Amino acid sequence: MGYYDDHSPTRQQKQQRRRWVMPTIVGGILGAVLVLLALPALVQTDLLPYDMTIPEDESGLVEDDQGLTGGTTKNVKLDVNTQITDVVDKVTPSVVGVVNLQTRQDFWQQEGDSAQQAGVGSGVIYKKEDGTAYVVTNNHVIEGASEIEVVLSDETRVKAQLIGGDLFTDLAVLKMPADQVEQVAELGTSENLKVGEPAIAIGNPLGLSFAGSVTQGIISGKERAIPQDFNGDGMEDWQAEVIQTDAAINPGNSGGALINIDGQLIGINSMKIAQSSVEGIGFAIPIDSAKPIIDELEQYGQVNRPYIGIEAYGLNEVPTSEWDNTLNLPDDVDGGLYIRSIRQMSPAAKAGLEPLDVITALDGEPVRDIIDLRKYLYNEKDPGDEMEITYYRDGEKATTTLKLGSQE
Repeated sequence: MGYYDDHSPTRQQKQQRRRWVMPTIVGGILGAVLVLLALPALVQTDLLPYDMTIPEDESGLVEDDQGLTGGTTKNVKLDVNTQITDVVDKVTPSVVGVVNLQTRQDFWQQEGDSAQQAGVGSGVIYKKEDGTAYVVTNNHVIEGASEIEVVLSDETRVKAQLIGGDLFTDLAVLKMPADQVEQVAELGTSENLKVGEPAIAIGNPLGLSFAGSVTQGIISGKERAIPQDFNGDGMEDWQAEVIQTDAAINPGNSGGALINIDGQLIGINSMKIAQSSVEGIGFAIPIDSAKPIIDELEQYGQVNRPYIGIEAYGLNEVPTSEWDNTLNLPDDVDGGLYIRSIRQMSPAAKAGLEPLDVITALDGEPVRDIIDLRKYLYNEKDPGDEMEITYYRDGEKATTTLKLGSQE
């Protein structure tokens, strides 16, 4: 006689269990995935705290990104948004508006001329000393101004005086009374910048209506060489070495501050590529390059650069047929500067150089165009220094040494 167990599951009961076990497992997995995906968003909205404690191991050591260090616990907490707002609060009072006022004839006013607003840019208060505040901005912001006003962060307007500006670096220094200035920018360094690190731009895009605007991005590139055409002839006159950032820089931001995550000034916002197909490419003058120019402008009102007194053009601007017929250059010469004219009593004239001479080297360093010449003079030489020039005249190679003068 067999034994029948009333509690043993039937085949139908087993099938029913299988039906709900598999959906339960799948549901659990999907739920875990959803929680993991939603966790960062919950943290950013402060719905969940983000305070991670790393317990010590049995040896009493805690592992961090530098290896094993002594300790019991390590609390890791990071709030970039709070740090940025703190930095902006710190720096914003030192970023000002710069108003370019120019005198124009007003047909309707019988008194005569009146100063009208010709443009608005930005500036940074970098120094306060003996009752005077000093502002750095772009040279193109104040170019042609008959009067300059500085607009503080609280909208107070203060008359400013231009100390000096420099075309090649696009920098200018202003001074004004410091009685209403409370904050100056902390100068950092651009030497150790890393591509990808945060960058914050502060300025007045599109005028004072958007004063104190803040944009955030990263350092996109270092030591970018951007060609400059100062006289509008379509030829490059200079190459500006700048920092590239994707922090939005718009008209009116020029002269404003580019700062790092520590609130230090690392660049002076200068320009952007304005093309419909280009997005997020702006440039700033590195603060390490700007510092000596700022100091020289503040002290002398101009940058004292050496000059040799020639009007010269790169051989790439001369038809190759003239290389042989007019300049009589040997075949192995493939670049240089031909001298079009020479100033009387200039260093070049005193050294015996003549029109149609072709300069190929300065102190043994090859030069191919006017930018090479200027960069060597402005970066490597000072007025009063001697410089050896290698040149060709009527196909013959020669050298001469001249004493550099001072550009006025």
